[in-house]
Amino acid sequence: MEKDVAIIGGSTSGLFTACLLARQAGRVRVFEAAELIESTPRTLIVTDYMLKALGKTCDDMVINRIHRFELFADGRVGSVSLQRPDLVIERSELTQRLAEQAEERGAEILTGHKFMDLESNGKRLKLTFSSNGRGSPEEESAQVLVGADGSSSRVAQKGGWPASDTVSIVQAVVELPGDMPQDTARIWFIPEDTPYFYWLLPHSKTHGVLGLIGKDEKMIKRSLEAFLDRKGLKTEEYQNAVTSLYKRWIPNHKKLGDHDVYLVGDAAGHVKVSTVGGIVTGFQGALGVAEAILHDDSNVDLKALRRELNLHRLIRKVLNRFTQNDYIKLLDMLDQATRSTLGRFHRDETSKLLLNLLLKQPRLLLLGLRAILS
Repeated sequence: MEKDVAIIGGSTSGLFTACLLARQAGRVRVFEAAELIESTPRTLIVTDYMLKALGKTCDDMVINRIHRFELFADGRVGSVSLQRPDLVIERSELTQRLAEQAEERGAEILTGHKFMDLESNGKRLKLTFSSNGRGSPEEESAQVLVGADGSSSRVAQKGGWPASDTVSIVQAVVELPGDMPQDTARIWFIPEDTPYFYWLLPHSKTHGVLGLIGKDEKMIKRSLEAFLDRKGLKTEEYQNAVTSLYKRWIPNHKKLGDHDVYLVGDAAGHVKVSTVGGIVTGFQGALGVAEAILHDDSNVDLKALRRELNLHRLIRKVLNRFTQNDYIKLLDMLDQATRSTLGRFHRDETSKLLLNLLLKQPRLLLLGLRAILS
């Protein structure tokens, strides 16, 4: 279908959308405000869904594989072995690879274009970009617009979507403890410090990132520094990010005149609030948006994504009320059957995971209900 599509933002979800559309939609352009496609390093962990979406040609981007999680809560220790290992990747490398694939398939990537405004002039959408010191503002036009410009999306603002809630993520690059295998990630639950968790994620044989999530970046850093000190770890550098928080499903499609405007990724709030992970859900949203653009119809991809995000929201509501004693009880419930289920289904298969967990360990439901009602 010959359509002229403009994508605002060279994010992973925006570039993946460009890859999906470039060979079928006609003209596809990605407008990125920065002078270079994402070059800031940040270590991420994703499920094997990423390779299913991108194909085995991207297997070389995986810098580590996690086969086991160790969970800690006030002296209690639990472990889960994964049947399908999680993948550790470098976000900047993923973004650059997606940009290469998008261009190979025929998309144009224009950097140094900061999106400012849009309006419909009847036949086309008129897009305005700041000049970045190159003179007067520049104008472009398109038939379809996709906002992939992050948690502070200007496309969402100009399109009339509500602003997203956000959280900060801070990771400290550290040398791994001598007793830590490269294929193992560690999670600490300390609700006095955070409703989320601390994580230590290896990205090589010698180094990894120890991170934390929270509303205030300065407070996160102080908590992180105190935790690092207790563990005897020294920070070599920091990695920072801001991401959206999913609160409820908001339709990611609007009409502006006769033209379509979509949101994907963080701009649409497509982030799992249980772990604040957004790469895979961003890809799922991109698949749904590409299908809608190509076939002018809603599709099962977005409906499935909505179910997953709502389940993650439910999990986060429960965990936000957990006390230290609740986490201790949780780890005590990790019998062989429960660990096997956790290892079989990953966090991007939440409906299957929850159903099988409750069948194997019904006490988990009671624990969650008690936390909500307390």
